[in-house]
Amino acid sequence: MNALRHTISLASLSTFQLLRRSKGQHIRGFLLGTGLGLTTFSVVTYADAAAAEDHAKVKQTLNASRFMAEPITDPKELLADKDNMRHRMELLILEIQAEFCRALEAEENCGQRFAVDRWKRAEGGGGITCVLQDGDVFEKAGVNISVVTGWLPPAAVEQMRARGKKLNSDKKLPFYASGVSAVIHPRNPHVPTIHFNYRYFEVETAKGEKQWWFGGGTDLTPYYLSEKDACHFHQTLKSACDEHDSTYYPRFKKWCDDYFRIKHRNESRGIGGIFFDDIDTPNQDSAFKFVSSCAKAVIPSYMPLVRNNKNREYGANERQWQLLRRGRYVEFNLIYDRGTKFGLYTPGARYESILMSLPLHARWEYMHEPSPKSEESKLLKVLRNPKEWV
Repeated sequence: MNALRHTISLASLSTFQLLRRSKGQHIRGFLLGTGLGLTTFSVVTYADAAAAEDHAKVKQTLNASRFMAEPITDPKELLADKDNMRHRMELLILEIQAEFCRALEAEENCGQRFAVDRWKRAEGGGGITCVLQDGDVFEKAGVNISVVTGWLPPAAVEQMRARGKKLNSDKKLPFYASGVSAVIHPRNPHVPTIHFNYRYFEVETAKGEKQWWFGGGTDLTPYYLSEKDACHFHQTLKSACDEHDSTYYPRFKKWCDDYFRIKHRNESRGIGGIFFDDIDTPNQDSAFKFVSSCAKAVIPSYMPLVRNNKNREYGANERQWQLLRRGRYVEFNLIYDRGTKFGLYTPGARYESILMSLPLHARWEYMHEPSPKSEESKLLKVLRNPKEWV
């Protein structure tokens, strides 16, 4: 069996798909670190665990082996000031990156691992880019963190002013930004794509005043609609939000539906999730704990969907539909996504990391429309008219 799987992983994509459809092999296992069985969904709470773990992660010596690479900031500096929000956020995103990468690796049938690229930025800071390509389960998976400092150019300042930030757009302003971002494109069309991003930002005004805020979100892009999977995904995010404020989920769910809209197609990129930006209330500590809860909800919201669907049979029609929907994913990211635009505006931008969200393969067909009453049409109906899942 192991030899067969190794052979399959080395085969061409078309041969791989043919073997997979004809064999229909099913591998069963367990999701490490979540306590979730193969087909069991459960609601997990996060706020208490996040608060208890926050400072416990930093000991007298920093054990960097639990991360994918060494921290961007000097470990001694991270240890010296544990209450500094910059340091707290960096430790959080290092942990989130490592836990998610290892959960994804555990689902690979042939032992594929992430390539880890730790990079430095001449203008200040750096990041850790982790990419898994051509896996048995994940065609392309990218999980990045960045911790950068520098000067915002006027174009980036103007973009923030358009969101209501009181900043002078005539000159460059010093900034700090840290965050974790991931996009996972599975091989099997029955496994949805997930995207999440959680970030912290500081800008110093011309008067020397510091403005700070958090942003982020998690959203799901299925190729075939499973009501059960959609409800589980949204309920997990709602539970994370409700621990902090019962108004968060409905507000941020609508924000997500509105933000991930492909306007020229009059359809959504996926079935949403949560999305928010400019969070600076009720205070910095509370905002950080909320973001921590959301980030820690990613694994239990998504990994059961991977496990339950990664070995389902599919054929050429399902694959072509998946590639068409990935074309829509590319359109949104390159035309509308604010994070992509900000990254490209920033001096010293690392384009390989910014564009890692794009799939390996995508497809465009002229005036394509799925057959009425097909599974593809069922998905498209929801994408054109977002619905409530919980």
